[in-house]
Amino acid sequence: MHPKPTMKRQDLLAIGSAMAFLLSAMAFLSAMAWAEGEPARGRARSQMCEGCHGIADYRTAYPDVYPVPKIGGQQAAYIAKTLNDYKNGARKHPTMRGIAAALSEQDMADLAAYYAGDARK
Repeated sequence: MHPKPTMKRQDLLAIGSAMAFLLSAMAFLSAMAWAEGEPARGRARSQMCEGCHGIADYRTAYPDVYPVPKIGGQQAAYIAKTLNDYKNGARKHPTMRGIAAALSEQDMADLAAYYAGDARK
């Protein structure tokens, strides 16, 4: 009989790291696969965003004095993925989840394209 091959801890860590990298790459590529966004349509949809994200140094009361991030100039793929994360519950802010729930994939791509090129950064 041949001895049963065993994997060393280093090998398992290397495999785990490679799989984590592969999953990260797949997530990034899926975020890049969003529909092409149209900045003009995104601008038309952005009024709901400006009440919080368009005010310099604005903070909300929930959660306790939550600083609202400035989104102008962010990468489009990041904005689209973040909106999708709010929509599917991966991100938990209740106001953003409610707003994102009403957005289509195209709406998210349009908003992302608008804010990615927003000159008011």
